[in-house]
Amino acid sequence: MQDRLSVWLVKHGIIHRTLGFDYQGIETLQIKPEDWHSIAVIFYVYGYNYLRSQCAYDVAHGGLLASVYHLTRIEDGVGSTRRAMPKSICLQEES
Repeated sequence: MQDRLSVWLVKHGIIHRTLGFDYQGIETLQIKPEDWHSIAVIFYVYGYNYLRSQCAYDVAHGGLLASVYHLTRIEDGVGSTRRAMPKSICLQEES
């Protein structure tokens, strides 16, 4: 199952792999390190304007390092009768 954002990325030729959803329904996408800058701009334009957390871990001893970025879209609810709920996505790159 893919989220709307993942489907949009596929439609526009952005290479990634869906790693599934966590217990809160947040989708995790694996991306190539060389695509990070382009994807970061795309997500910012799409409204993901807050870096909630960033971490890195060793995938294997002496092997790849995975970086994880948890991005959140925060909307201003001023003037709206509907409460704006944050939407999050998690990106992982291995280098």
